[in-house]
Amino acid sequence: MSKVEVGKKVPDFKLPATGEQTITLSDLRDKNVVVYFYPRDNTPGCTLEGQDFRDQINKFRRRKTVVLGISRDSIKSHDNFKAKQKLPFDLLSDADEKVCRLFDVIREKNLYGRKVLGIERSTFLIDGKGVLRREWRKVKVKGHVDEVLEAIKQI
Repeated sequence: MSKVEVGKKVPDFKLPATGEQTITLSDLRDKNVVVYFYPRDNTPGCTLEGQDFRDQINKFRRRKTVVLGISRDSIKSHDNFKAKQKLPFDLLSDADEKVCRLFDVIREKNLYGRKVLGIERSTFLIDGKGVLRREWRKVKVKGHVDEVLEAIKQI
């Protein structure tokens, strides 16, 4: 599977999601989709990012936009994180990293002096026709959700 490119259609993917669901990208046609990749449930940066999307979810909904969070964590972990943070959107589990690799978000990181592979915090905006319109890599959480909302206004 090739990697996604801005201006090109995103290949369809299907992942297990919170609430005992499976979410398929093609089922979301006619809606904008924000896919944000984050390293781990219940960590400070990831919690703050989820809360920021949660707190502005009505602005996304008014613009016919679905928000999806993806990490390598298990569905059980996602269900607990979603409930604890009252997240009004689904979290998807990419344990085998297929979708992470499609979006090219797996990066070498330094963890306590050791090199490990992990998810680089990244966000992607897909329009209602399935075309990747914007990507944000190496995301800094503060102010990021506002940037995404501004980009949605432009499509």
